[in-house]
Amino acid sequence: MNEVEKNPNKYNGETLNVENKGGDRKLYIESYGCQMNFSDSEIVASILSKEGFSTTTILEEADLVLVNTCSIREKAEQTVRKRLETFNAVKSKKPDMKVGVLGCMAERLKHQFLEEEKIVDMVVGPDAYKDLPSLVGKVDEGREAVNVILSKEETYGDIAPVRLGSNGVTAFVSITRGCDNMCTFCVVPFTRGRERSRDPESILKEVNDLWDTGFKEITLLGQNVDSYLWYGGGLKKDFEKASKMQKATAVNFADLLTLVAEAQPNMRIRFSTSNPQDMTLDVIEVMAKYDNICKYIHLPVQSGSDRILKKMNRLHTREEYMRLIDNIRSIIPDCGISQDMIAGFPTETEEDHQDTLSLMEYVKYDFGFMFAYSERPGTLAGRKFEDDIPEEVKKRRLNEIIQMQQKHALYRTQSHVGKTEEVLIEGDSKKSDQHWMGRNSQNTVVVFEKEHYQIGDYVNVKIEDCTSATLLGKAVEYGAHQS
Repeated sequence: MNEVEKNPNKYNGETLNVENKGGDRKLYIESYGCQMNFSDSEIVASILSKEGFSTTTILEEADLVLVNTCSIREKAEQTVRKRLETFNAVKSKKPDMKVGVLGCMAERLKHQFLEEEKIVDMVVGPDAYKDLPSLVGKVDEGREAVNVILSKEETYGDIAPVRLGSNGVTAFVSITRGCDNMCTFCVVPFTRGRERSRDPESILKEVNDLWDTGFKEITLLGQNVDSYLWYGGGLKKDFEKASKMQKATAVNFADLLTLVAEAQPNMRIRFSTSNPQDMTLDVIEVMAKYDNICKYIHLPVQSGSDRILKKMNRLHTREEYMRLIDNIRSIIPDCGISQDMIAGFPTETEEDHQDTLSLMEYVKYDFGFMFAYSERPGTLAGRKFEDDIPEEVKKRRLNEIIQMQQKHALYRTQSHVGKTEEVLIEGDSKKSDQHWMGRNSQNTVVVFEKEHYQIGDYVNVKIEDCTSATLLGKAVEYGAHQS
C-alpha cells in the first residue's frame, strides 16, 4: 500500500479527533503510513466508542493511547518508535495510562514491543480490531494483551467508521484488505494478509450514509482496488436491479465503480491504489462514462527497467505499462496519472536507472512518490537480495528522479492554465485563511479567493497561474455537481 503522502491531504502522524462525548474514558490515537491505516483508525474509534471511550486530542488526558503503525519503510518505523518514547514519558507521570500499537508494525514486532523492550501494554494486528474490547479488559487486569492473527475473511464491512479529524467533505471507504501480489520489496502481504473483498451492499450503504450526512467525495481504498471481486451468490433483488446484473454472481471493480457512480451521481468518486497488471479497459471506460468519477489514477510502476521489474516480481513489463498509459490517454485524454518509484533497488545499474528516467519522460506524470530503496525484514528482497547499491548512489539517482518529476509536474499544471475547472472546496489554504483549497478532478490542488463560497461547495474556477504543485485561480460560478 502507498505511503499516506500519496494523498495531498497530510494524514501522516495526524492526531485523529471526532465529536464523541458518550464515554468516560479518553482515547488518543495517531495514525502513520498509508490511507488504509487512517481508515482503520476510524474503525478502531467506532469499536471503542461502544466500550465507553471518547476521543481526545490532548495526550496528557488520555486513558488509552494507540498508535496505528506502518512498516513499509524504515523511516516510518523510526518515527513511530520516537512517538512511543514520548507516550511512555507521559505515562511515567500517569501510571494508569495504557499504550497500544496497532497495524503493520504490531504484527511484525510484537515480541520486541511486549517482551524485550516492554514499551507497550497492547499489540493489535490489522485483522484483530474487533478483539479490542477483550484486549482492553486484559490490560485493565494487568495481563498481556496481544492479537496479531491474520484473517482470510475480515473486511470490517459491518462496522460503521467514526470519521476522525474529518473536514466533513471527503472520506475513505475501504473495499479490499490485504494483498496477493507478493512484490519482493513489500511487507504488506505479511503484515496485512491475503487479499479479500468487501461485499458491495455494505459499500453502497456506507457511501449512501456518507452522502446523507453531507460528504461530497469518497475514495475507495484497497491495497489493490483493481482486483476487487465479490462472489455474491445471494445478492438481494434490489441490489441486482441496481447493478443491472440480475443473474450475476460476481461483481468486479468496474461493476462496483458503476454501482457507486449511479447510486450517488453528485458525489465525487476516487480510488486508490491501482496495480498495472490488474487495471482493465472496462475500468478505464467506466471512468470515462461517469462525470462524477474523478479523472485521476495512481498507477505505481516502481521502475522503468524490465530486468528490475522482474526482480521486484512486478507482474507487468515496461511495454505493458506503456500500453496501459496509451489506453488511458486515448480513452481519458485529460486523466491525471501519478507514480510510485523506487531508486536503488538491489543490482540496479545505471542503464536500469536510465530506463526509469526514459519511462518518466514518456508518461510525464502529474506527480509522484519517490523513495530510495529501504530493505524490509521478512520480504523476499530482504531475505535473498544483497542491498548492494551505495547510499550515495541511491541518493543521486533519487534526486535525478525527483528533478525530472518536478519538471513534468510543472508541465502538467501549466496545461491547466486558462481552463475553467470544477473544484470541491475542502478547507482553508495552508498559506492564507483568505483563500480556499480544493482539488480538481485530476487531484491537483487548486487555491482561490474565498468570496461567498463555503466548504463542501463545488465551484468552477478559472485557472490563472500555477506552480509545479498548485493551481491558482478565481471562482466564477457554482459547479455542475452542486446540490
